[in-house]
Amino acid sequence: STHADTLSHRTWKNAYMRNTGDSTNKNLQKQKGNLEGLWVSKTHYFPCYFLFAILTHPPTNKSLGHHSGATCIPVFLPLTVLYLLCVCRSPAASVLQWPPVLPPTAQLWDPLAPILLLAWIAFQSFLYLLPLGKVSDGMVLKNGSRLKYRINGFQALCISGVLVTLSLWLGMPLGYLFELLLPMAVCAIGGSFLLSLYLYIRSFWAPHHALAQGGNTGNPLYDFFMGRELNPRIGSFDLKYFCELRPGLIGWVVINLGMLMKEVELRDSASLAMILVNSFQLLYVADALWNEEAVLTTMDIVHDGFGFMLAFGDLAWVPFTYSLQAAFLVVHPQSLGPVGATAIVMLNSAGYYVFRKSNSQKNQFRRDPTHPSVANLETIATATGKRLLVSGWWGLVRHPNYLGDLLMALAWSLPCGFHHLLPYFYVVYFTVLLIHREARDERHCRAKYGVAWDTYCRHVPYRILPYIY
Repeated sequence: STHADTLSHRTWKNAYMRNTGDSTNKNLQKQKGNLEGLWVSKTHYFPCYFLFAILTHPPTNKSLGHHSGATCIPVFLPLTVLYLLCVCRSPAASVLQWPPVLPPTAQLWDPLAPILLLAWIAFQSFLYLLPLGKVSDGMVLKNGSRLKYRINGFQALCISGVLVTLSLWLGMPLGYLFELLLPMAVCAIGGSFLLSLYLYIRSFWAPHHALAQGGNTGNPLYDFFMGRELNPRIGSFDLKYFCELRPGLIGWVVINLGMLMKEVELRDSASLAMILVNSFQLLYVADALWNEEAVLTTMDIVHDGFGFMLAFGDLAWVPFTYSLQAAFLVVHPQSLGPVGATAIVMLNSAGYYVFRKSNSQKNQFRRDPTHPSVANLETIATATGKRLLVSGWWGLVRHPNYLGDLLMALAWSLPCGFHHLLPYFYVVYFTVLLIHREARDERHCRAKYGVAWDTYCRHVPYRILPYIY
């Protein structure tokens, strides 16, 4: 298949069906879970995939587009992270300032930064290996086998929280993380490149059935970016699964708390805006880890190889760009009254409710359409044997989970006020990427379901935002 096919929404099915036996095909069809819907929650964690899809999906010359994208993005995205952090710390905090604010070299390095990062990863690795939580089976692989996964991410979050709280009680200056943001980001980016290089080299000793379809093209730059090996492991330690939710996602919460403590140092108390940002994003991370088992059916785990795309997204992009609102508030404090705060809390709560309820409804319908909670929902039959929901959350808009995501993203930015664009970076790029994603979903579903999809669209005319889009 072409490189473009490997990035399409249907690739997981095409790739696996071409490379597995009949019995495995049936298992994959039976157990694919929510690959077409649930994994979108991962868009918060790995924008690299979407940016890569946009930059490498030109209408012509697909091969050239993919190869140039795989070359440019590993340079462009790390520079973007550093640029955003520099702008965030500047007095003007203007993303439109030219030439951009460049920090002195001394601000890019601190010998404490790599020590802290390595200690954090080692600690999370220790928690990952603890015999806590249940063990779940992954999806069926090409050779018909399944990998085992320890589901203890939420326990790791709780233990990390207890340890950080104890450290604060003992006087640890967690606010110093603000001064270390740039050096730690530099180290995380460097670590992402080193990990990706290790993964690329070791993949040449992996058996053929262990390789990912999309990252095994023969083009070194492309394969380095996408990842050649599907589930690289050292013994029972799954490198991709570990990085997916542990060091970066929990690290994001710790960085946010560090920004709150820095504000306490500067102003003797934490602002309401900072408390709301910390609380909203902690809820999001806790929800992701509470529902950790759902990650086993996402594209990241089932289809994508472990290369620079995921390594950088896990270790650098998530902790250092998703904490921008908290870092912004350290330098640019905002006054937030009770009425405004209440409105923002209600917006985030509404977004979370829509996000969680819509995903749960879809998951339940896929697992057991006879369950009382979904048995009475109206559906449309398709030629594939599946049925499309046209009532409940999925009768409101075609992608209610996208709607919930966007409402939460806006709620994370609003506590930062309206005088700067920087805190809205996340919601702006996320809106663009979800619209792009929705358009790709639309093409895929129309090709897959044909007339049934046209009928569904007549029943549910709005894509993401009711009565608007």
